[in-house]
Amino acid sequence: MKKLLQLALILLCCSTALHADETLHVRPRYALQTGDVLTLEYRYTPEFNQTVTIQPDGYVNLNIAGTMHIVGMTVEEAHDAILAKEESKLNHPELNLVLTQFQKPYYVVAGEVEHTGKFDFVEGTTALQAIMQSGGFKDTAQQTQVVVFRRVNNGLAEVHQINLQKMHHTSDMERDIVLQPGDVILVPRNKLEHLARFMKATNIGVFFDPLNYTTP
Repeated sequence: MKKLLQLALILLCCSTALHADETLHVRPRYALQTGDVLTLEYRYTPEFNQTVTIQPDGYVNLNIAGTMHIVGMTVEEAHDAILAKEESKLNHPELNLVLTQFQKPYYVVAGEVEHTGKFDFVEGTTALQAIMQSGGFKDTAQQTQVVVFRRVNNGLAEVHQINLQKMHHTSDMERDIVLQPGDVILVPRNKLEHLARFMKATNIGVFFDPLNYTTP
């Protein structure tokens, strides 16, 4: 009986861990960014329809709701926030919010490479290919500890450490990883210590200065 209880407990723990891991790896919905273009269409009051561009400070100027900060929201969240402000001015408004233009998917390469910056994402690109696209490693690069930061939800990033030194054979390519949109690749100068598998997304900036790169 005791062994059965132990087995049941182990299975429960495994199931819980698997569910938690699957939850972490659900790709987050697109978050609105500066430069995105939104169209607002009102079913009963089309005279208030408009198309707006999110300004560099994250705000938009709306005919009814006024000035609102919506950067970082999903389209659904922005829709609900706009309606919440408009309900005091319109009687049961029905709004169709459409994202008509948005930022192209990208990845960032930072650190000890020839050309740091933001690059257009192409499906299937690997970390090594991205570094080659940025001009390759500098002589000062720590090639054995390239780090890929990957956002897994709005507040958490996954940390991948990979060794890209001496990739001469097909079997070596197994050390490389395929990128996802929004990945940040850091090629450090010095060895990094105590990198956890997951970290707060807001803490990624401690590893490099995001302003210290240019777009090629």
